[in-house]
Amino acid sequence: MRALDRFLPEWDVNEVHTVDLTCSPERALAAVLALPVASDPLVRILFRLRGLPDGPTLGTAFGSMRFEVLAQSGTEMVAGAAGTPWRGTGGLRPFGEAAPGTVRMAIDFRAEEIPGGCRLSTETRVQAVDAEALRKFSRYWRVIGPFSALIRRRWLAGVRRSLA
Repeated sequence: MRALDRFLPEWDVNEVHTVDLTCSPERALAAVLALPVASDPLVRILFRLRGLPDGPTLGTAFGSMRFEVLAQSGTEMVAGAAGTPWRGTGGLRPFGEAAPGTVRMAIDFRAEEIPGGCRLSTETRVQAVDAEALRKFSRYWRVIGPFSALIRRRWLAGVRRSLA
């Protein structure tokens, strides 16, 4: 069972991106966690516009964004938080402390073996605690979602470049 499924088996919003690489799954996960968060100028701009820290690497960035690492192995890492991301500060708290009016958010990076290498994926899942939180998050996601997807695709492209 995937670690992400243990923490957020049901969700209201989900987004998946993948890249095929010619390396081992362990090397792919290590490469994504070592990737600079602001791996290119566009990602740096998007992080700054949102007021997010563009800290050193993806492996360390989640803590500075108030996400906690929920699970980690040689081929998979899951981070999560609860809160109100549609508010400027996000009101983030530990994943297990979701309250009425908030959402649970989880992101994973997972590498699995395929012929000739591995497939590195990142999946984002969001589950609203109640209908009001879902309405607020849905409005927020209509604006932010495309940029979130762009960032994740650029992270995966950065991993591909770093392993070339």
